[in-house]
Amino acid sequence: MDKILRVNMTTKEVKVEPVPENYAALGGRALTSQFVLDEVVPTCDPLGPLNKLIYAPGLLSGTSAPSSGRLSVGGKSPLTGTIKESNAGGITSQKIANLGYKAIIVEGKPAAGDFSILKITTEGAELLPAGDLAGKGGYDTVAMLREKYGQKVGVIFIGPAGEMLMANAGVGTNDGDGNASRYAGRGGLGAVMGSKGLKAIVIDSPSTFDVPVKDPEKFKDAAKKFAKILLDHPVCGQGLPAYGTNVLMNIINEAGTLPTRNFKFGRFDKASEVSGEKLAEVATARGGKATHACHPGCVMRCSNVYPMPNGKVCAPIEYESAWAFGPNLEVGDLDDVAMMNWLCNDIGLDTIEAGATLGVLMEAGVIPFGDGKAAIKALEEVRTGTPLGRIIGAGATFAGKLYGVTRIPAVKGQAMPAYDPRSCRGNGVTYATTPMGADHTAGYAVTANILKVGGYVDATKDEGQVDLSRNLQIATAAVDATGLCLFVAFAVLDNPEGLPTVVEMINAMYGTSLTTDDVVVLGKSILKNEREFNEKAGFTKADDRLPEFFYNEELPPHNTMFTLTTELDEVFNF
Repeated sequence: MDKILRVNMTTKEVKVEPVPENYAALGGRALTSQFVLDEVVPTCDPLGPLNKLIYAPGLLSGTSAPSSGRLSVGGKSPLTGTIKESNAGGITSQKIANLGYKAIIVEGKPAAGDFSILKITTEGAELLPAGDLAGKGGYDTVAMLREKYGQKVGVIFIGPAGEMLMANAGVGTNDGDGNASRYAGRGGLGAVMGSKGLKAIVIDSPSTFDVPVKDPEKFKDAAKKFAKILLDHPVCGQGLPAYGTNVLMNIINEAGTLPTRNFKFGRFDKASEVSGEKLAEVATARGGKATHACHPGCVMRCSNVYPMPNGKVCAPIEYESAWAFGPNLEVGDLDDVAMMNWLCNDIGLDTIEAGATLGVLMEAGVIPFGDGKAAIKALEEVRTGTPLGRIIGAGATFAGKLYGVTRIPAVKGQAMPAYDPRSCRGNGVTYATTPMGADHTAGYAVTANILKVGGYVDATKDEGQVDLSRNLQIATAAVDATGLCLFVAFAVLDNPEGLPTVVEMINAMYGTSLTTDDVVVLGKSILKNEREFNEKAGFTKADDRLPEFFYNEELPPHNTMFTLTTELDEVFNF
């Protein structure tokens, strides 16, 4: 990965640049956030010509390192106004890396309605007119491009929501089976892609795991050892391969931290009906797949393929999506959940934000709680851009303000995922303080709060939560730079050989002599860059707080409230 592809959508110039020396040791989130800090005006309009969109494989992407195919997408978020990195699985990260590109930078802005496709092959890159792809959903877009350019191409795309510049639009990618369902969903980066007039990127690479490695034998040994570390762990090697991410549904419900009825309760009496166990049972009975690899080389295989009664296939239904359209809305019908998920994949919406927005609309009385069919009908309006559709596409905070709802579960304009901070306080610290807006992946304290992975910190007590979140945010930023799936963290946290083995793979690949301390330094530097951008954009410590109702409404069944306030200011004291 020795070159950068820079695409100017104003002039339609596509050029290849060498990687500057100060970017050579960066990948994934480390690279996207550095580029955003260096090249994007912090106060710019996220949908204007001064914002940029960066796609970057991780440091280990394109190799045989297990579960290393994550793609980072970065820019300034139109949903939050903050810096944003969102990442996705699928096959595109490895293909970009195998073509030798460390990053793709998209800048400028064309005339309204002028949509293009960026085609990248071994022979180079060119912009082509999008033609009849404009306005198409994600499934048709991927199918048409695979039909034209080959069934093995990787596709990065936006749906109608991105074309209409909706703040909750995501950036989609396809998996190896062609499913248009792997999303860098959070933060509205699909709207940024739409503002650039970029409908899709087609990546045609003949190889997947052939990125140059300095010491192939050492790398092979380290990758083999890391795969064993993952497969020997009960979460990475048993729970996820059996039931996927939705294995969490019953666990989080039992823990009393499953947000139900727009974060009103901590348990849902129909949770088992939308759980991973139920999903596996139904998917298998219908000829689908209980688990499935979202990208080549993944050993955890936590995705799934869920056939629906209407003949459509949703691949996958992740835990966050099952929660967002299930317990959050008091919907206990898995087929309704799947249909909402499918619609978001096709229209191009982040499922977490979409579900949270529907929850706010139910809070306002626009849609009845528990009415899955009404929620489906409302989501369908996003495709055609009706007034209600545009409200849903704008996200939970916008919808709440419009309807006068004060119980909006969001931080910095981004909706909270599937863990209530009043009974999973470590995650509450992460929601409040991450530079990205409320985001569970930024510092997944569920590990120690609920699952007792990497130690135990009582989920309903304040003690230890700031330190837990801080350490996890540092570690997560570093993992996001490698291209490894975040779920490797379960094994890495529990096995003392986990992190050193990751470092072994990096050293063997690049001929470096890094230590585990260097990984910590990298994580801290990423967070410092992101905080610096946000401060220049006008954000302060006052923005690092949860919504008011979490401080004054008790959450059943534990009847706890979130109580950390000024302590949150100590998270980034490094």
